[in-house]
Amino acid sequence: MNYREVGNTGIEISEIGFGCGGFAGLFVRGTHFEQRAAVSRALELGINYFDEAPEYGNGVSETNLGLVLKDLGVRPYITTKVEVYGQHLDDIAGRIVKSTEESLQRLQVDYVDFLQVHNPPRLTENTEMREGSFSGLSVNDYLKPGGALDGLERVQRAGKVRFIGFTNQGGTFEPAAKLIDTGRFNLVNLACSLMEPQFGVDRPYGMRLEGGWGPTPLIAYAHAHGVGISVINGLASGALTDMGIAGEIPHPLTRGSRLRNEARAFNFLSRSGEHNLAEASIRWLLMLEGVSTVLGGFSSVEQVEESTGNSGAPALAKQDLKRIEMAWRGNFASAGPE
Repeated sequence: MNYREVGNTGIEISEIGFGCGGFAGLFVRGTHFEQRAAVSRALELGINYFDEAPEYGNGVSETNLGLVLKDLGVRPYITTKVEVYGQHLDDIAGRIVKSTEESLQRLQVDYVDFLQVHNPPRLTENTEMREGSFSGLSVNDYLKPGGALDGLERVQRAGKVRFIGFTNQGGTFEPAAKLIDTGRFNLVNLACSLMEPQFGVDRPYGMRLEGGWGPTPLIAYAHAHGVGISVINGLASGALTDMGIAGEIPHPLTRGSRLRNEARAFNFLSRSGEHNLAEASIRWLLMLEGVSTVLGGFSSVEQVEESTGNSGAPALAKQDLKRIEMAWRGNFASAGPE
């Protein structure tokens, strides 16, 4: 396993991380035996970083990870998050303090290494966020007195959190850049894949895919400002797998792969003896300068083993990179029929 520093924090985490979200299902719907086996194997293979959130199973995932880590007697690096719901907008900082305490209890730890706000930043006030739901949070709600940054720094000063950040899933460049420019955030989670490369590369000529493009790729921008990047959804919810493009369900614990016809444009990356589509997709992400870790959404020990095998593996061939760009420029035109 290779390790990468998270921005300028001095913390080095495994370039393949363990995502505990609900889509893969292991820490929400799996048994303790299945969870323990996967974590034990991940640790053996060098994974030292686990990504959590209260939203994953309404606290179930955090609780289960805490039980497994206590059972194994290990303490890897842990990230968890805070979801700000509509009813919390009058006291965002207080929400962050309370949610952090609850997460620590479920995880059975005294502190977490990273705490992120799960709401992606946006430029305008979110007047439609309802009670019981969370979505984008304005930059002003992040930075105002009593806002998200205030709450993050409160728990940081209390020793409950070492470093802080936010997620940008579904977000765009400009509001994320405004937060990065403050110099106060250390880690950003964002979605990036061959299907949605907006945060990883400059916009390819002729590509019509909208959303997320900035004057420079957000991953590179964060890296230049000393901020780490944790990539989520690198396999596009299972579409960028051999089983995904075949329309098969990869594992019974998952919510099922989301077949997207465009993924078939990358069929050429699956070659026996070299790499399958999922492996190639992960290796492409690891080639992006500024990526601290690529989170795997694991459902089984076998998936842990396959993903970790990409650490230190050869980079994609130049010819593959050229064909990837052609797929983008052609707007996935080589995809087959539904």
